[in-house]
Amino acid sequence: MPERPGANPATEFAVAILGELIRRGVRDVVLCPGSRSQALALAAAAFEQAGLIRLRVRIDERVAGFLALGLAVETRTPVLVITTSGTAVANLHPAVLEAHHSGVPLILFTADRPLELRGIGSNQTTEQVGIFGPAVTWVRDVEAPSHTGFDPDYPGEVAHEAYSAAAGHSSTPGPVQLNLAFREPLSGPVARLPQLDEHQWPERTLRRGLEVEHAPNTVVIAGHGAGPQAEALARSIGVPLIAEVSSGSRFGPNLVGSYRDLLSDPEFGGRVERAIVFGHPTLSREVPALLERDGVTVQVIRAPGAEPYNPGRRASSVHDFATHEGGPDESLGARRWLGTWVQAGRERLPERAAQPEPAAAEERAGDFAREQLAAFREPITRRLLVETVWRLTWPHDRLVLGASRLIRVADAEVQGKKISVHANRGLAGIDGTVSTGLGIALASQEPGLDSGGASRGTLGLTRVLLGDLAVLHDAGALLFGLGEVRPRIQVVVGNDGGGTIFDGLEVASTAPRDALDRVLYTPQSVDLRALAAAYGWEYRTATSRGELDVALAASDSPTIVEVPLVR
Repeated sequence: MPERPGANPATEFAVAILGELIRRGVRDVVLCPGSRSQALALAAAAFEQAGLIRLRVRIDERVAGFLALGLAVETRTPVLVITTSGTAVANLHPAVLEAHHSGVPLILFTADRPLELRGIGSNQTTEQVGIFGPAVTWVRDVEAPSHTGFDPDYPGEVAHEAYSAAAGHSSTPGPVQLNLAFREPLSGPVARLPQLDEHQWPERTLRRGLEVEHAPNTVVIAGHGAGPQAEALARSIGVPLIAEVSSGSRFGPNLVGSYRDLLSDPEFGGRVERAIVFGHPTLSREVPALLERDGVTVQVIRAPGAEPYNPGRRASSVHDFATHEGGPDESLGARRWLGTWVQAGRERLPERAAQPEPAAAEERAGDFAREQLAAFREPITRRLLVETVWRLTWPHDRLVLGASRLIRVADAEVQGKKISVHANRGLAGIDGTVSTGLGIALASQEPGLDSGGASRGTLGLTRVLLGDLAVLHDAGALLFGLGEVRPRIQVVVGNDGGGTIFDGLEVASTAPRDALDRVLYTPQSVDLRALAAAYGWEYRTATSRGELDVALAASDSPTIVEVPLVR
């Protein structure tokens, strides 16, 4: 690009490369402030003012990374993250790892010093190329544009490569990095924005499919990210469906409740001869135990992440999708196999309260009033909490589950329901849960159509259900950028004062109680009401069933709902 009088090379290049990404379909940008990245930040602000992108500004790069991840989970398109140099880049690493292992498309613009300032002890300078290791499959180190200008085709070429790699046009989707060097002066006025004609790239074509044939004693297992295709296949071939709570497959007539008990039962799990596995199961020990057992043929339908799920390395085949020609197996043995699983799963679900015997009208009325009062005053357990949140979630809502005891309780307790559920199960860390939920809320409540063609808009509510340590770990996510949209979101905190998940592990029976509490349970006594007030969120609390129903009523303002739980 020829030099123009008064033009700043950093700003010219920033405008050009951002414009090319927008032309290819990027609509969401998350940035953190910094000196070295100022040209990119100011260019993003100009594109926002022109109505071409949705811009979110965060001061914490770890929050920004997970916010972008949530946006990309909901939109299923690459989201751009912009940071300055040094530790700012390193703080993206947790979100990058989760995106890599879950196949979520992110484009990282990491600002850097030019080559002449690297390796000489310059301030805020480290080796940023390769900092994420194998978690990014595509990296480019872009030399700083000079005052003599740059090849006008180059921003388009590198933007095309970055977008295609992130979106998974030639492999699996995931995070990619463009490391962009800039020399001083680091920015100048944005003189003009390019004219943009949107360029649509084709959806990634799945490469290798499994043609499923009828076989005896088959089950379909749906882990995180499996989606509705797992339910469709189980119904198509007429076999039991074992679906984790965040699989996106936990519905339909073939769904098996209380699946852990059945997998451990020799009359059920012991007779399985073939398992077709979708996604990434993470919530039980029974599933990997089944897949590692001799005599079980394992066929894996990979999630769009880094690795196919293959415990014991026993999978006979790994595929991108599965197809089945014809209807379900209608043989007597196949129908009995499906029917016994579904019926046994229903029978082994936790018992609900029995219905009272018929009585005289006055007596029934009095009994009903007493029962209603008792129900209103019923103390909240983890089971009651997850069942209530599940009951109040509708297809137009979003539910995000944190890595805590609550997701495991939900997986064991809740009935089938076709709703949108997400959890960061790529690495199953507690970090970034609130940020991810905010990204999902912002994207799902943007008027228009989602990636499946369904209408989305302002009616939906996003609930994030998590433990107290998870919300404290991501407390910085509660801070919104000045003047930005605040979505309809509830962060529902089951507060048992620490990490009670360790009480259910083997270590609880061997470690001294004081040591267990000090270094694993890690008790806390944070005032969540004060925390909500500090960040400008509404606050509600609930200690009984009746209060919980009231607290979970929808609100137009971001709300923290605290639910004290007994350890």
